[in-house]
Amino acid sequence: SVGAVAVSESNPDVVYIGMGEACLRGNIMQGDGVYKSTDAGKTWQHMGLADTQIISRIRVNPANPDIVYVAAFGHPAAPNEDRGVYKSTDGGKTWKKTLFRDNKTGAIDLSMDRNNPNVLYAALWQAYRMSWQMSSGGPGSGLFKSTDGGDTWTEITRNPGMPSGIIGRIGVSVSGADSNRVYALVENEGGGVFRSDDAGQTWSKTNEERKLRQRAFYYTHIFADPKDKDTVYALNTGMYRSTDGGKTFATSLHPSHGDNHDLWIDPTNPKRMIQSNDGGGNISVTAGQTWTHEDFPTAQFYHVALTKDFPYQVCGAQQDNSTACVQSTANNPFGGGNGAWPELYDVGGGESGYIAPSPADPNIFYASSQGALLSRYDRRNGFTRDIEVSPRFFSGEAAETLPDRWQWTFPIVFSPFDPKTMFTSSQFLYKTTNDGQSWVKISPDLTKHDPKTLGDSGGPITHDMNGPEIFATIFTIVPSHKEPNTVWTGSDDGLVYITRDAGKNWTNITPDDMPSLARVSLIEASPNRAGTAYVAAKNYLQDDRAPYIWKTDDYGKTWKKIIEGIGGDDYVHAIREDAKRPGLLYAGTEHGIYISFDDGAHWQSLSLNLPDTQVSDIAVAENDLVIATHGRAFYVLDDIAPLRQLSPSVMQTTEVNLYVPYGAVRRSRPLSIDYALKSKADKVTIDILDARGNVIRSFTAPETKKPAAGDDEGYQTLRPVAGLEAGLNRFTWDLRYSGSTSFPGIILWGASVEEGPLAMPGSYAVRVTANGDSETQPFHITEDPRSVVSQADLQAQFDLAMQVRDKVSAADQAVIDVRKIRDQVNDRLAKTQAADVHSAGDTLNKKLTDVEEAIYQVKNRSGQDPLNFPIKLNDKIGHLLDVVEGWQDARPTDQTYSVFKQLSAELDVQLAKLKDAVSADLAAFNKQLAANNLQSVTLE
Repeated sequence: SVGAVAVSESNPDVVYIGMGEACLRGNIMQGDGVYKSTDAGKTWQHMGLADTQIISRIRVNPANPDIVYVAAFGHPAAPNEDRGVYKSTDGGKTWKKTLFRDNKTGAIDLSMDRNNPNVLYAALWQAYRMSWQMSSGGPGSGLFKSTDGGDTWTEITRNPGMPSGIIGRIGVSVSGADSNRVYALVENEGGGVFRSDDAGQTWSKTNEERKLRQRAFYYTHIFADPKDKDTVYALNTGMYRSTDGGKTFATSLHPSHGDNHDLWIDPTNPKRMIQSNDGGGNISVTAGQTWTHEDFPTAQFYHVALTKDFPYQVCGAQQDNSTACVQSTANNPFGGGNGAWPELYDVGGGESGYIAPSPADPNIFYASSQGALLSRYDRRNGFTRDIEVSPRFFSGEAAETLPDRWQWTFPIVFSPFDPKTMFTSSQFLYKTTNDGQSWVKISPDLTKHDPKTLGDSGGPITHDMNGPEIFATIFTIVPSHKEPNTVWTGSDDGLVYITRDAGKNWTNITPDDMPSLARVSLIEASPNRAGTAYVAAKNYLQDDRAPYIWKTDDYGKTWKKIIEGIGGDDYVHAIREDAKRPGLLYAGTEHGIYISFDDGAHWQSLSLNLPDTQVSDIAVAENDLVIATHGRAFYVLDDIAPLRQLSPSVMQTTEVNLYVPYGAVRRSRPLSIDYALKSKADKVTIDILDARGNVIRSFTAPETKKPAAGDDEGYQTLRPVAGLEAGLNRFTWDLRYSGSTSFPGIILWGASVEEGPLAMPGSYAVRVTANGDSETQPFHITEDPRSVVSQADLQAQFDLAMQVRDKVSAADQAVIDVRKIRDQVNDRLAKTQAADVHSAGDTLNKKLTDVEEAIYQVKNRSGQDPLNFPIKLNDKIGHLLDVVEGWQDARPTDQTYSVFKQLSAELDVQLAKLKDAVSADLAAFNKQLAANNLQSVTLE
């Protein structure tokens, strides 16, 4: 998480970022200090302050990028010495702490006077956040000013006009239009917006509206306009502007999303601004009247769920937004789809919960959210029904006052044995067998319910009970995949329970070395073995970032910690076992994903190209690995066949190790070909073989046949390139035969002849050859399960597509032959003045050109020239390939056969003319060449 960004004005290639999340919500991310880029963000260097964990603000001297200030909040859950304001004068190489109150008080805001960068204002904040408690305010909070470039500071918290009593969070901003004008937004019993017109010596309260200071720990953001001293912005759930010096904030601006947290205003043009919120970021060039859309993947998902249909849907609840489901793969060139991105749709529930797609009906979804909401959604008609266990809504109440404690993220889980049985939980486990019409409590309180964790949260000024603070709940439920009466549960205060008789009796099986009050994030009941389960726990909100995973093979009687290879501060959110290979484990952590091939004895990173992001949940699909991230949306690792077959402890002895591919699905899933090379190869050949062993497609690397020449809108190859590097390589075959023969510079309109026909369902094999070694593996192509086409119709479609391809090849080969002959003819004509040679050559050239121009539009030079010059036979025939195969499998229409027959006959006439010209006119020309001692023309 990046919590602060600062770009140098004097050298915009210099950028500083500070890590960590300063708005202390219930599942914040900590960081590791300051990073710097000197090339506008292309590369980054760590600049220290690693143990600050949360940096709230960075300011850079506008005239000198080496003078930089950092407001460090520090550890959110425990005392920490690395707090306060830091200054560097050497571009971050070294830092000096210049403002520090105590180890419980951090710096939360920092404002620099643009007219005199030696004048700075800093806000300190005494606060902490734990799993069950948040506190904002105390004697450490305060406002400070420096006039010597941050070297020394004077406290101005109690200057005349500032409020008395306990101070909480403060936002501060000095006007760029008037150095004497300073605004402060103060959390206090009598808080609000305060304004100074004498550079902080005295203050007056100008506004106390709750809309600006509600949930003060989460907001309290204020920003002065750089050109107009009376214009100031305040951010909260909404975004507000005052033009009367902070007295009223009547103007409500509407960015692309709510819950607003930061604002940059262009110091030279205040109409230009960048605003950040819980949905991402957006830009305005109209002083906030209009905003750009937020169309980049910043979704924070808590969990991931997969549907049972094909292609499977990926679903999750996204923080501060709706639930969301999306098809697992977009239609793409490999599958021959229409290229459209799949629909994203809401399935009820809300921002914080689980989603449980019905195992029996892919149109039914169950989703939860804060306040105990549990909904049933029918995608066919859009109907949503509330089936929550206890409709006794709550907000702002302490956990100890609630009969049922419903966490922000409470689980919903179906039984693997009965699609009508669904579980959910408060501190009790509930079960329904009638679609939520009624619920049965099948457990006692399965939490520690320590009284210290059940009280009011917030204070000492502002309280906050919004679900994340509801503690002592069952946080994870997992029914056994092997035994219908066995259910495991884990609580957010560190207890693991099991029942083996459908809830009649429960046993506490918590690992002995479970940290007190740690959150059991996820339990995975082995899909392969009864009695085996894995527990992932996290304790970072007690200032413990260590990873915790345990394994049991005896129903929890004994446990073994399995964390070797996972980073020491890379705490674990999720653990899953592969459904097809026992002991193949996946762990989602704060910094990515890990894999274990030996049942957790050793772990290694599987992050690959994944950003450094929290992996909050994992789902193992039939062939894929799907993850939810908290901040970077969903990711899919397609086709995990090599992971299931890989044995990292065994050294590769052959030059080529070709893994058995999963089957491919016609039009929907291409074939992933995974192979490992013992050493880098100079050449790799990949052959696709049909059931008779005939090569139907071949690929090489490096490519020996280059794409045809032409501009960007003309002919382009879609052929992927095989990997040559040592280690694992992946090549994807699009399930298509070779395309039509082509020639350099070809430009067609509405014809995709570079792609051959789609292969029929059936048995095939792939052969990989490299470094003198070769290995072959079988695979199958199956028909899309949604297709209703008969085998006979599918065969008819394939047969006609092949005929079309071959006819286009014949047409293009004729053009190639014509050009080859004509080039030689013109070469010979240039070498003699003999009239009989020129006469025969001119006659031959005319016949060749007539054929060429009937087959191909020779005037085409750019992609849209066919709108000006009529297309010819090869283009018209080539278009039929799209018509025949279309976007679905079906028998070709009668009219398609008719047009193909007509165009083929027209082409045959031209091919016959070419044959006659070669057999008669070329022979005559060669006779004249021989008579004049010139080399003959040949097609060889």
